Amino acid sequence: MSETLYRKYRSKNLEEIVGQTHVTGLLAKAIAAGQVAHAYLLTGPHGVGKTSIARIIAHEINGLPYDDDSSHLDIIEIDAASNNGVEDVRDLREKVHIAPTSASKKVYIIDEVHMLSKPAFNALLKTLEEPPAHVVFILATTDADKLPATIISRVQRFQLTTIPEANIAAHLRMIADKETIAISDDALALIARHGRGSFRDSISLLDQLRSQGSDTEISADTVRQALGLASDETTEQLVAAYRQGELARIVEIVRDFEASGASPSVITRQVIDTLNHTLLDHPEDIEIIEALLEVQQSSYPFIKLMAVLAPRVETTQPVVKIETPQPAPVAPKPTATPAPETPKPKKSKPATAKSEDFDWDKLMTAANGDVALKALLNKGGHTYSSGVLTIYAGSKFNAAQLKSPKQLPKLHAALTEIGQPDVTVEITPDKAPPSDSQTAAVAAIMGGGEEVSFDGE
Repeated sequence: MSETLYRKYRSKNLEEIVGQTHVTGLLAKAIAAGQVAHAYLLTGPHGVGKTSIARIIAHEINGLPYDDDSSHLDIIEIDAASNNGVEDVRDLREKVHIAPTSASKKVYIIDEVHMLSKPAFNALLKTLEEPPAHVVFILATTDADKLPATIISRVQRFQLTTIPEANIAAHLRMIADKETIAISDDALALIARHGRGSFRDSISLLDQLRSQGSDTEISADTVRQALGLASDETTEQLVAAYRQGELARIVEIVRDFEASGASPSVITRQVIDTLNHTLLDHPEDIEIIEALLEVQQSSYPFIKLMAVLAPRVETTQPVVKIETPQPAPVAPKPTATPAPETPKPKKSKPATAKSEDFDWDKLMTAANGDVALKALLNKGGHTYSSGVLTIYAGSKFNAAQLKSPKQLPKLHAALTEIGQPDVTVEITPDKAPPSDSQTAAVAAIMGGGEEVSFDGE
């Protein structure tokens, strides 16, 4: 059985750890100076070298050589995910007082330490406060926020970071050359990007592609097919369709993804990456990115993806008519004063107020060539008074889109086209207020809402 690439190329000393010199440099100097702490905490994302560093310093503290097959009675590794009870920690507390068999220090490596239960943390705390002189603890975790502050305050903490893609790609090239794996630089860059700062994940992906076997060079397209990735061109087409409000194109692309068996989480992550790279040019995309993060939690992720990217369709609420019941005729009494005729209820005016000085319909006609702008203008209504056109966008997202460098110039161009270039435009995320005071008072009592017109005829 062949050895996996990750195990084969695991770092053997602190100098071989890539991308974490801010941690390995300090640890190497401290060990060389004999300034060994009683407890260390290594935190950071998965696959960046926490366990490798823990094993290396455990051996270097004791002056022992290290490789992947190294084992020593005085270096004890504990997986907190499966040994997280208070009894496990109490057993550890009893054994720490036993002197090392041959090494100068007995080192306990506790991986995924955040998985310990609260009673187990309390039991460990006492040992961390007053450890025997011959004991060193090395704690490692991907989730330091779950550790009690009392534990963190009693250790030396070192924060590892995700590794830059360029460093990962260079390391993968070194491995590929040594293993005579024919692979293009573009393919290595794509593997490094998909590894998301994790050496372990990136090397495992390279190993997976190598195991498929091929007489030809591994290309970027081969990597995309193996990982279920969409091409950069298709992802950019999807983003372009979203920005142009082309619903049919969005549905077509997403359905093609679904039919091809692509992973919705992978596709969504690619869309987020594409939007993130252009965020400075399109700051309005920030709310879409936030919504895309919820796609993976949906029971219907592809439908959720379409719903998030689709342009908001303005729906027209039907006017509800209420027939006023007519009372049965009653013969008038001679002495009775005739009852005044009940006036018919008046129609409430729509929230969008028009003015003789501003023609909203002309503005909509001028904007008709741009579907996205017209849809945004129809979101929540408008009012016009004393030269100020207030556009109610209906939500923060819609307001941000209207104010964006892409849509705002189009709005001003449409105003110029209809002869209103000097109109002051105010864009608010609110919905248009009811037009009459009585309706506004009722809406305030009921907590807001949309105005519905009634016709008593």
